[in-house]
Amino acid sequence: MRCMLADHTAQIFGVTMAKSRWWCIFLSVILLLVGAGSVRAVEYGEMVQKDGKWVFQSTEDPVLKLMRTKELITDEEYVKASAQTGKNWKETADAVLILERETKWNRYLKTALHLPDWVDLGIENRTRFESYDHPWRSTQVSGGGQTDAQALVRSRLRFGLGNGPFRFLFEGQDSRAYWNNSPGDFVNTTTVNEWDILQLFGSMTLDNVAGSGLRTDLHFGRMTLDFGMRRYIARNDFRNTTNAFDGFHWQIGQGNTWRFRAFLVEPVIRDEVRLDEQNAKTVFWGTYVESQHIPWFNVNVYYFGLHDQRLPNNNLHRTYSTYGLRLFKSPAVNEFDYEFEGAIQTGRLGNVDHFAYNPNAEAGYTFNLPWTPRFLAQYTYASGTRTPGGSQNGDFDPLFGARNFDLMPTGNFGPFTRSNISSPGWRLIVRPAPNLTIHVKQRFWYLAETPAVYSGGLVQDSTGGAGNYLGHDLQLRLQWAVSRNMDFDVGYDHWFKGSYFDSPAIIAQMPAGGNKDTDYFYFQMRVRL
Repeated sequence: MRCMLADHTAQIFGVTMAKSRWWCIFLSVILLLVGAGSVRAVEYGEMVQKDGKWVFQSTEDPVLKLMRTKELITDEEYVKASAQTGKNWKETADAVLILERETKWNRYLKTALHLPDWVDLGIENRTRFESYDHPWRSTQVSGGGQTDAQALVRSRLRFGLGNGPFRFLFEGQDSRAYWNNSPGDFVNTTTVNEWDILQLFGSMTLDNVAGSGLRTDLHFGRMTLDFGMRRYIARNDFRNTTNAFDGFHWQIGQGNTWRFRAFLVEPVIRDEVRLDEQNAKTVFWGTYVESQHIPWFNVNVYYFGLHDQRLPNNNLHRTYSTYGLRLFKSPAVNEFDYEFEGAIQTGRLGNVDHFAYNPNAEAGYTFNLPWTPRFLAQYTYASGTRTPGGSQNGDFDPLFGARNFDLMPTGNFGPFTRSNISSPGWRLIVRPAPNLTIHVKQRFWYLAETPAVYSGGLVQDSTGGAGNYLGHDLQLRLQWAVSRNMDFDVGYDHWFKGSYFDSPAIIAQMPAGGNKDTDYFYFQMRVRL
């Protein structure tokens, strides 16, 4: 097997290895697991009930087993890697900054190179094909139902040092888009960010501050961040490029019971080709408190401040304060679960006052039935400007958040943002196999304020004559986790466009055929070494 994906990644990061043949060996083994079907997948891990909840239980990794059988690694190295008992597996330098799933996967390359515990080395490549028809954005020039398609490739290299109080982490990322040269395709900093520094920071960790049992962490440099449900600050998962921040992050807490986080950063300004850099005219800061003292009443309380005067147009300068509260209970079999998250924004946009808000609510139930079905009822509201051109701006600013997890796919699609929308809906999640998850979702879409901008399409009828019904969509998504090191994600979404797009005022702002229904499809594979 020719290892094209590995070769591409090696070229991107300029990695020269005397034993480069290992790349092809390991990647080939992983790919062969696909053909092994569910038996191999279940051998790697399975879902089991623990304290009434479904959790992932790791078992023997077939790749590590093969490496030991072929005497590529010693028995001691096998035990450390498979059981994740080595000091390096305690956690990575960015473990408290982002979601666990972003860091906790087997480092096959590190194990094969016989690197010590205090070295973290990993390579990730994600490739996704996506397409949709009937473009509707005012910025697009293609019409007549032309299909916009592209292939997105995102490669990452991690290199970390240290397993004690002081640690260092470098993470490089290369994001590219292919097959997108036709008019109307999107090539911008949400899809393309060629070879750049995603993370570069030092950290200090104290596990038992002054004998109190509290843990504290300090991070300084460039980093990625996840906060809470990730609605307002997120290390982007679905999007091809990733938010990063330069500055300080500090946390203190007691296990999983509670923690306090504070940060002062400058958001990194992405550039498609040149190295990204921060801008002193944009400053972002905040505090975040998490409490899980009561299992059925988890609480997050936070404040985010943003001062952004980077753009030359003074009317776009932002000084916002965002106050938020999140209440939730995690899903469990035969139990109801819920989540409420609401945020209020105050401040100034240019020369006008800014006041906006964003309540989100969902309620679910997990049934003790085959496939463990979970049903959710969901609602999202994000305010808009009631009187465009008036003395107050009401468009909610989603800051640096993610939206695929609760709204709909983003990528080159992403017709709805967390601004000027009102959206009820439902979602059904089933697990036909321990490593296979299927989502079925429907949402209805309305403008919160009819005269305000429909931000997903950058079109507007300031008279309000177009109404507020944007339509509804049906989505089917399948996620197959072959292992922690390889997964597939396939999705299809049909957007039934509403009466808003029948308005002559809106049709005139869109490409030809933009008022017709839109079909979106994607296929994605991720491999980690």
